[in-house]
Amino acid sequence: MKVGVVGLGTMGAGIAQISVTAGHETIGREVTMELAQRGRATIERYLGRAVEKERLTGDERDAALARLTLTTDVSDLADCDLVIEAIVEELAAKRELFAELDRITRPDAVLATNTSALSVSEIAEAVERPERVVGMHFFNPAPVLPLVEIVRARGSSDAALDTAYDWAEDAGKRPVRCNDTPGFIVNRILIPLLNDCVRVLDEADVTPEDLDTAMTNGAGWPLGPCALVDLVGIDVHVHASEALHAQLGEARMAPPERLVEMQRAGNLGRKSGRGFYSY
Repeated sequence: MKVGVVGLGTMGAGIAQISVTAGHETIGREVTMELAQRGRATIERYLGRAVEKERLTGDERDAALARLTLTTDVSDLADCDLVIEAIVEELAAKRELFAELDRITRPDAVLATNTSALSVSEIAEAVERPERVVGMHFFNPAPVLPLVEIVRARGSSDAALDTAYDWAEDAGKRPVRCNDTPGFIVNRILIPLLNDCVRVLDEADVTPEDLDTAMTNGAGWPLGPCALVDLVGIDVHVHASEALHAQLGEARMAPPERLVEMQRAGNLGRKSGRGFYSY
């Protein structure tokens, strides 16, 4: 199968890495070749670590990297069987891209969005063949976390959903199916729960360390909520919270003021070196 990945940032590079490692010829598209090369360097670095840990041989790494082609031209994705979009979380930008992909790709190609917070159905409204649009929501870091939510939009065909599901499963992932509802499965449950955890910090006068200790030892969480939000990124969590709150109107979905203030201060978690913890 020939796969296109649009956007080679954190998520897109991870998805492209999954694709080439699974044996697929993959075209990675970015707006500039500099950004595309940066995405490739990320993939090369992580594959290099896999070799160091003896999960891959050097030959397997080289073969995987050889399957990756970089481009800045969307039309180079014309003969892909599956195109996965991982660009900025803005509806207008995604709709514009999908309209272009709809024009240039074969009618039987599946177009997938990796959105975590937007409506797949609203993205699909931009195309003339909405039956081939599905959601494929990967989790960060995509090469490590096994879950992929396969999302049925209003017009998605069974064939398109099966193509996305089978591709993810063949790549060693654990796909699950769901309908296009705000937050899908995990974020619909996890985002308000993490917001509750952050509010408890102030309401119960708990330190981040003690809250994480409580949830890892008392609830069996593998990672405490403060450490998890730091890993995801404060800004990413706030954005997803705002999107869910806008769609559902539930108070628990709104980002706590503490997180909004941390975002304003630039304390974004691991990516900035400081969040609830210092890194």
